[in-house]
Amino acid sequence: MRLARALHHIGRTLLLIDTQGRLFASSSPRSLFDWKHQLERRQLHTLPQAYCEAWYAPGMRADEPALPDMVGSYDDVVFDLEWDCADLALPPDVAHAVVMEIRRTDESIRKAYAVLKTLARSGVAFRVGLLGDRFACDHVQAAGCHFLGQEVVHAIFNVANENDAFAALAVRMADEERA
Repeated sequence: MRLARALHHIGRTLLLIDTQGRLFASSSPRSLFDWKHQLERRQLHTLPQAYCEAWYAPGMRADEPALPDMVGSYDDVVFDLEWDCADLALPPDVAHAVVMEIRRTDESIRKAYAVLKTLARSGVAFRVGLLGDRFACDHVQAAGCHFLGQEVVHAIFNVANENDAFAALAVRMADEERA
């Protein structure tokens, strides 16, 4: 929600999609239609939030074919999800900004590097924001720069432990989209 607040603060309209059912499950709109039926009917049942609109869509992937037609009125669409490279969906023809919170555990560092490697080999343009533990973020950034090449070096922005990391990230995302 801090990212949503930061994007709202710089004037962006945002749709936050809860793909894990962990943010809005208890407040999801009562509807006869799940997210698949909402897409078929071309009518999203969103939840107004202070800084964005939220959509409860557990199990949805970013490469859902009907999604681009439904989210055109938003400046940014953010997917809240857990990282699993096997399920990483990168729709073509959109700007990809992936934000990862990295903890100081071997598992978190490995997962973050795996996502970075998947992105590097995907063939799509992307930017990656690293948030969380400074040591862990620096480690992932160094490994990506060493093993994955110059394109990855330019794609990473590390805002670990900055005072207002989400505000800094939102400004960078908006600036890069305009470029």
